[in-house]
Amino acid sequence: MTYWLPLESNPDVMNKFLYNLGVPKKWQIVDVYGLDPDLLAVVPQPVLALLLLFPISEKYEQYCAAQDAQIKEKGQTLSPEVFYMKQFVHNACGTVALVHSVANNTDKIQLEDGVLKKFIDDGKSLTPEQRGELLQNNEGVSSAHQSLALEGQSEAPDPSEPVNFHFIAFVCKDGQLYELDGRRSFPINHGASSPDTLLEDGVRVVREYMSRDPDDIRFTVTALTGGAE
Repeated sequence: MTYWLPLESNPDVMNKFLYNLGVPKKWQIVDVYGLDPDLLAVVPQPVLALLLLFPISEKYEQYCAAQDAQIKEKGQTLSPEVFYMKQFVHNACGTVALVHSVANNTDKIQLEDGVLKKFIDDGKSLTPEQRGELLQNNEGVSSAHQSLALEGQSEAPDPSEPVNFHFIAFVCKDGQLYELDGRRSFPINHGASSPDTLLEDGVRVVREYMSRDPDDIRFTVTALTGGAE
């Protein structure tokens, strides 16, 4: 197992990571300070992706197993345009969520030539497993992740220590809201959405996460948005 240092849910760190990999500075990660409508209204538009950092609990693991089994039994609609990859690197979930956020919005984000653009271009024709292996062996993305992980506000733990927090991303693709988590068996289709309602639609699923662990307040929401110059 390959180990990376965990990335903080810190917009300054996440933005520096994205900019170092060729994302133009008109796009930015911002904090979502609350899930009430008045606080969602101040999130810059457009919102291209929503990211959730949450504590992994036994309830969560049980829910995932049940949800996976239900989807395998009943099936779900998946757009072939969704860029999804498996996570094979320990503590890489922050980078996987950021790559999912960007890779599913390349029609809007004009990436500069570089490591991330090449990774996404090379990965388009691959399976989710092959994309995960491609990331695992990508020295450019790995070094960018490792250097930024050291810049967080909290002291970096030993990479091999268990971290009980996990990043996932929500994106809108072909009129559907997708939950993208490299630890799951597949993307999760959460139903109809649009670029204009992605924030509210994603927050609806975030609320479901929180309701499964109502006594835990360690949930952090950020968004990939436009509007910055």
